[in-house]
Amino acid sequence: MPSNSSKFTDAEALRFHSAGRPGKLEITPSKPMATQRDLSLAYSPGVAVPVKAIAEDIDTAYDYTTKGNLVGVISNGTAILGLGNLGAAASKPVMEGKSVLFKRFADVDSIDLEVDSEDIDEFVNCVKLLGPSFGGINLEDIAAPECFIIEQRLRELMDIPVFHDDQHGTAIITAAGFINALDLTGRELKDTKVVALGAGAACIACIELIKAMGLPHENVTMVDRTGVIYAGRTEGMNQWKSAHAIETDARTLEEALVGADAVIGLAAAGAISKEMVKKMADKPIIFAMANPDPEITPEDAREARPDAIIATGRSDYPNQVNNVLGFPYIFRGALDVRARTINEEMKIAAATALAELAREDVPEEVAAAYGGKQPHYGPDYIIPAPFDPRLIRRIPVKVAQAAMDTGVARKPIEDMEAYEQELSARLDPTADTLSTMFEDLKRREPKRIVFAEAEEEKVLRAAVGFKNAGYGIPILVGYEAPIREKLREMGVDDDQFEIWNAANTKRTSDYIDYIYERLNRRGFLLRDVQRLVKRDRNVFSACMVATGDADGMITGVTRHYWRALKNIRRVIDPIPGHRPFGMSIVVTKGRTVFMADTTVNERPNAEELADIAESAAYFVKRLGHEPRIAFLSFSNFGNPPSDKTQHIQKAVSILDERDVDFEYDGEMQADVALNRDLMEQYPFMRLSGPANVLVMPALHSANIGYKLLTELGGARIIGPMLLGMEHSIQVARMTASASDLVNMAGLAASTAFALEQAREELGHEDAE
Repeated sequence: MPSNSSKFTDAEALRFHSAGRPGKLEITPSKPMATQRDLSLAYSPGVAVPVKAIAEDIDTAYDYTTKGNLVGVISNGTAILGLGNLGAAASKPVMEGKSVLFKRFADVDSIDLEVDSEDIDEFVNCVKLLGPSFGGINLEDIAAPECFIIEQRLRELMDIPVFHDDQHGTAIITAAGFINALDLTGRELKDTKVVALGAGAACIACIELIKAMGLPHENVTMVDRTGVIYAGRTEGMNQWKSAHAIETDARTLEEALVGADAVIGLAAAGAISKEMVKKMADKPIIFAMANPDPEITPEDAREARPDAIIATGRSDYPNQVNNVLGFPYIFRGALDVRARTINEEMKIAAATALAELAREDVPEEVAAAYGGKQPHYGPDYIIPAPFDPRLIRRIPVKVAQAAMDTGVARKPIEDMEAYEQELSARLDPTADTLSTMFEDLKRREPKRIVFAEAEEEKVLRAAVGFKNAGYGIPILVGYEAPIREKLREMGVDDDQFEIWNAANTKRTSDYIDYIYERLNRRGFLLRDVQRLVKRDRNVFSACMVATGDADGMITGVTRHYWRALKNIRRVIDPIPGHRPFGMSIVVTKGRTVFMADTTVNERPNAEELADIAESAAYFVKRLGHEPRIAFLSFSNFGNPPSDKTQHIQKAVSILDERDVDFEYDGEMQADVALNRDLMEQYPFMRLSGPANVLVMPALHSANIGYKLLTELGGARIIGPMLLGMEHSIQVARMTASASDLVNMAGLAASTAFALEQAREELGHEDAE
C-alpha cells in the first residue's frame, strides 16, 4: 500500500521520471552480444533449436526463455492508487513502479502492460492470449467489482498464477499482522469479533483470507458507505457483499464497533472516531489502512485506548501494512516451482511466514541500520520491516512448499535448504541495508545537514528532496536573495529553509576565533583566517559542524574533491587513531564491491594500507557483508616481481601481526580477485571466494578505476563516502546529480548518528 510519508514537489516527481532515459525500466540482454557468433546463437539460425524443442514440449519454454522469471503487470487504469479511473496510459508509471519493486525485492523480471479497455470480455481475452509469454500475471489498479470477475475468469482460463495484488497482497500482510495481534492480546481467531470497514476489493479479500484461516462467518460485521451489510439488505448490494451479510441488529459503524475485538479498515480518512474506539473491547486491534490518511490516526486511537494495537498503511507509523512485504516473494516462490495458480494455502503460508518472522530477533545489520535500535516483537512490531534481508529466503520457501503440498507445482524443489541459499544469493544486502538506513532517518530526531553550495540549482533541488524525504533538516549556505528566488521559482515555500552565510549570522566571529586557534601556529594570520571563514563556504560550513550548529555537511559540486577536502581538514580532524579515506560502493546485478581508498591518500604506505583495510572491513560488516579483502596490484603474489609492490606485501604481513577477524590476501590483480575460476589457479589463496573489498595500491589507480566504472561499466556507484573524520562530512563528485546528492546527504545524516552513538559508547567506557 502506498504511503505519503516521503513528501516531494510535483516538479521533483516529474523530473525523476523524465531525467535521462524517460521512465523507470529498460531491457538488457542476459547473454553476450559482442560477436557475429553471439548474434547467430541469439537469433537466426541458432534460435531455431529452442523453438523446435518448445514446439515438441511446451513446458521447456521455462528452460529456454525468460518465461519462468517473467511476470506481466497488467492494468486498465480504472482504479489508479487513490486517484480513480484515469485511463490505461495514466496507469503506466504505477505499473512500471510495480515492475521495479518486483526486481528490487525478489529479482523477478516483469513487463508492464496497459490494456485500453474497460470491457471485461476484451480485457480477459487480451490477457488470456498473452499467457504464453509469462510465468505469472499480476493484476493491478482495476476497479471493483470488475476486478473480482476478471481475476476469477483468468484463473479459470490460464494455467499460470493470476494474482490481483490490490486484493490479495493487502490481505496477506493484514493477515500476518492480525495473527500476531491476536497472539499479543491473548485471543483465539474462532472467538474474535471483527468489524470490516469498507466493502471494496481489498477489504473483502482481507476478510475472505482471515475466514479461510478459521474466523467464523458470523463473527464478521462488514460495513460500507450505506451502513452494516446485514442479511436481507438490498440497497447498494452485489454478490460479493452479499456473501458477507450476517444476521445482526447493528445498522451503523458505531453500533457495530460496540464490544468489537478488532476493526479492519480500508475505507476513508476519519471514518472512525475516538468515541467509537472507546466502545470496543479490551485491547482492541485497529487496522486503519486507508491511504494517504487512515480512518483514525494512531495518536487519536492511542489517546482513546492506550491498550490498543494499531496498524496503518503508512511508513511513518509502526506496523505498516505494506504490500511490498508480499507480492515479490509470493511470485518468487510460485515461479520457482512453476506453479499453475496461487491458491489459498499459498497465501496463508505467506501470511504465517511473515507473522513468524516478526517474532524473531532482528538481524544485527538491520538493527545497525536503525541506529543500533533493536525492534522487538510487541504491540509496535507485529509486521517485519520491508527491508528485512530475511524476507527473500523465508517467504518464497513457504509459498513454494505450500504449492508442492497442494499439487499445483509443476517443478517441485527437492532440496529446500539449497533453495533457501539460492534465494539469499539473489539479492545483495547492501541495497537493503542502505534503504533501511534511510528509512530509519525518518523515524529519528532529524539531523541538521549543511548544503554548502546552495546557490547551485541541483544542490538546491537536492536540499528540497532531502527535506521532503524526511531524512533531516537542510541548512543552505550561500547568498540569501538568489537562493530564496530560486526556491520560489521551484514552487517551494522559502520560509521553510534556513539560509546561512558569513554576513547574516552572529556566529561568524566565533568561527574565526575557532579557526584562528587551530591555525595560528601553522602560519595563518588573523586576516587570513577571516578571509577563509568569510569567503570559503566549505570552511564556513565545516565551522558550523565543528562548533555544533549543524550535525553534518555535504559539498563537492563546484570544486575538485582534493581542494574541498583540504579546506575542510583545516577545520575538522580525523578521528584519533583513524585514517580518513574514501570508499566507493560499486553495485552491480547481485554483487556489491567496495573500493578504497578512492579519494584521499595519494600513495599509502604499508601501514596506511593496513589501516584502510581494517577500517573498510568494519564499515562493510555494518552493511551486512562478510569482508573478503584483496590488496590489488599489477602483480600476482610476486609475479612479475617488482619493488613497487613491496608495500602491498608488507600490508598483508601487518594484518597478520594484528590478528584481525576478516579474510584478506594480496598482492593480486583485479581479475584474480574477482573471478572464481582465476582464483583456482592459486590454491594457496586465503580468500574463500571472490573479493568484495578492493584495497587499491595508490590514489591514481583507485580514482581512475571507479570513474571508469561510473562512465563505462554499467554499475551504479554510491559515494565516494568519506570515512574516518571526527564529524560527518561528505564530499560528492562534481558530476553528482541531485538524486546522488540526496543520497549523500542521507548518508551524512546516518553517519552523524553513528558518530554520536560511538561517542556515547566511548563516554560510557571512560565512566566505567
